[in-house]
Amino acid sequence: MASPVRMETEILQLRTRHPFIIARGGQSDYRTVMVRLVDGDGLEGWGEAAPARIYGESTETVLAALTNYAEHLPADPLHIEDTERQWEKLLRLNPAARCALSAALHDLAGKRLGIPVHRLWGLDPARAPRSTFTIGIDTVEKLRQKVGEASEYPILKIKLGTDRDVEILRTIRELTDKELRVDANTGWNTRQAIRMLPVLEEFGVTVLEQPLPADDLDGLAQVTRASRIPVIADESCLVAADIPRLVGKVDGINIKLAKCGSLREAIRMIAVARAHHLMVMVGCMIESSIAITAAAHFTPLVDIVDLDGAALLANDPFTGATIAGGQVRLPTGPGLGLSRR
Repeated sequence: MASPVRMETEILQLRTRHPFIIARGGQSDYRTVMVRLVDGDGLEGWGEAAPARIYGESTETVLAALTNYAEHLPADPLHIEDTERQWEKLLRLNPAARCALSAALHDLAGKRLGIPVHRLWGLDPARAPRSTFTIGIDTVEKLRQKVGEASEYPILKIKLGTDRDVEILRTIRELTDKELRVDANTGWNTRQAIRMLPVLEEFGVTVLEQPLPADDLDGLAQVTRASRIPVIADESCLVAADIPRLVGKVDGINIKLAKCGSLREAIRMIAVARAHHLMVMVGCMIESSIAITAAAHFTPLVDIVDLDGAALLANDPFTGATIAGGQVRLPTGPGLGLSRR
């Protein structure tokens, strides 16, 4: 007979090594919410919610949503699909809160079965692509310092969307010949983005992520038609249902657990994107190794990985998946394979 599952929460105080600045602003201190699902045998499943204001969430809304979800925990942690559907119907928003529960449920299910989560999907961790490491917007002096500190990572993602974009690119390119990818975080309009395309090519940029505001799909289509660099939708694509309207307008989509709401939804997004011949990227928020590891377990299914959220931290409380040297490496233990430092 299945043991009942109960929920515990804990607020995590995280700090980045440098202020993490993108086109919408930045900060150094982040509060995420750790979720523990504990079954009657004492097994624990861990998950993490990294709320983002852009998606209408905060630490307080996550905790409030989790109070509601706590009344609808499964008797059997292996009933993942039905449970996640029930949570989605209960409160349709709150994706960060739901993704924490989803990760915890998968962790618990894997531990029950004695296998890593990636094996639930039949995946080979050796097929995971290399991850980028992000260089946030900063002064020239700080950019030089950050590039030096990122020496072990072979692929850099550069945050743009400012009036200093060319200077930022030039500064970084003068320091390294590594592969560069760019994320404008909705910071340009169509004219600016198209004007930047030859500049990006000049500096050897290989991927352009979300150049325009999330709802400007016609503009994205214009940029994609004009670009020889793949254009990836991030803020324009939250869940699988968003993907069909992006077909012909971008080259690929970026999946983040904190915006799609669950590991099951992430897997659905991959399937839908592949059906439409789109590239698939997995990204992250600033979050600990709990959330990074949950996303890392499906990296063998994607083309582009950007899972540096924990690597940017000065105080990650957990160990799990790593991107040392740029290569995604999954833990071998059951479930997510996490441990506390």
